[in-house]
Amino acid sequence: MNGPYLALALVTGSRSWDDVPIIEDALLETWHDARQDGYSGITVMHGGATGADQIACVWARARWEDGVGHEQVNADWATCVDTCPAGHRRTRGDYSWCPTAGHRRNQQMVDQQPTVVLAFQRKGSTGTADCIRRAEEAGLHIRRWAA
Repeated sequence: MNGPYLALALVTGSRSWDDVPIIEDALLETWHDARQDGYSGITVMHGGATGADQIACVWARARWEDGVGHEQVNADWATCVDTCPAGHRRTRGDYSWCPTAGHRRNQQMVDQQPTVVLAFQRKGSTGTADCIRRAEEAGLHIRRWAA
């Protein structure tokens, strides 16, 4: 059901976001607005994290038959790129990750030029702030909620 007839809605939010009704209401309103604008529905795109992303994921998957698509864009925490500074990797126990992976994922989502960005930020979440900043720089329409 994913296709150009669906408006793309990017959800970005804090991992600690737990207010389910706010996200569900925002997505329902976005779906309704898209239908009013002539779209068949929406595709909900998110970064696959806990909190706001997971809430949006559950909502979208439950509404496939109502014209809601789903796209999860995961960060590649294991891989560094040419622009990563030497020695920047972080380690916890036996696990090592690239701290810029989330920023690259955010840019990848913004580069898809979503119709709207729904931002749910709690306690100054830096990952959410990064995605909002990138969306602002791209001139995207952003709706914000803070907790």
